[in-house]
Amino acid sequence: MTRACNDSYGDFILHGFSDHPYLEKVLFWVVLIFYCLTLAGNMVIVLVSLKDPKLHTPMYFFLSNLSLLDLCFTSSCVPKMLVNFQSPRKTISFPSCATQLYIFLWLGATECILLVVMAVDRYVAVCCPLRYTAVMHPKVCLQLAAFAWGTGLVQSLIQSSTTLQLPFCSHQVVDDIVCEVPALIQLSAADTTYNEVQMTLSSVALLVVPLVIILSSYAAIVKAILRMKSAAGQKKAFSTCTSHLLVVSLFYGTVTGVYLQPRTRYAHERGKFLTLFYTVVTPTLNPIIYTLRNKEVKGALGRLGKKTWGSHS
Repeated sequence: MTRACNDSYGDFILHGFSDHPYLEKVLFWVVLIFYCLTLAGNMVIVLVSLKDPKLHTPMYFFLSNLSLLDLCFTSSCVPKMLVNFQSPRKTISFPSCATQLYIFLWLGATECILLVVMAVDRYVAVCCPLRYTAVMHPKVCLQLAAFAWGTGLVQSLIQSSTTLQLPFCSHQVVDDIVCEVPALIQLSAADTTYNEVQMTLSSVALLVVPLVIILSSYAAIVKAILRMKSAAGQKKAFSTCTSHLLVVSLFYGTVTGVYLQPRTRYAHERGKFLTLFYTVVTPTLNPIIYTLRNKEVKGALGRLGKKTWGSHS
């Protein structure tokens, strides 16, 4: 049986952590700090990748795409999240919620595909080094990046549209910190079996399958690295690969917890913190992981700093 609901939608209420006002006050400052670090760190990665000729390689082309993606991804939801942490009303209009959902899903799905592309790039670099420049030609890299962004957009248009076509009750309280598919499905008064099946299939296609491909690629990469005779070569290969694996673990570990967990109240409450992690913390950690473990990026930062300070002196 379905509940009677209004066809005209007013404002949604993003309930978030409203039951814990003190936690919201703490989260406001934590999220604000992380957001500022995200903007600074990812903008630096994009800048050095564009400015430094030594970083004009497939690996850093995809890394700059990831940084641009993280900038847009976190900016699609964090400013509104910060406002809601400070406001007692916590409202978001239906058009704003729909826009946030489209962008959020688009960029999230794009990151799933982009991380696979980056794993394939590492596979070719380590396992087929003599063919690397031919296989990962700039035109091919551009096509792979376009494929990632385009696939994410198509997936978002399909899933967001079917989710937003659901009837929502007049109270329209979204028990989450962002307009996300699981929370909106839970809010609807209609039979959501089709939407839940669609979400599960999308999660398998964008989370499980890519993760299998990434792990398979890295299994082959590890075998190739262990066959290397040069200890320096092994160390360099392991360094770049472990950075990417750490990013993959942070992103997939939290996103799968939201989209593939059982639908229980405890799981839903935990899902809010997981959403907070992959929307706020992960985009901050990505540039740190790549710069701290990568001599080429640190060298590029040093050269850029010298040029900047040199031009002002």
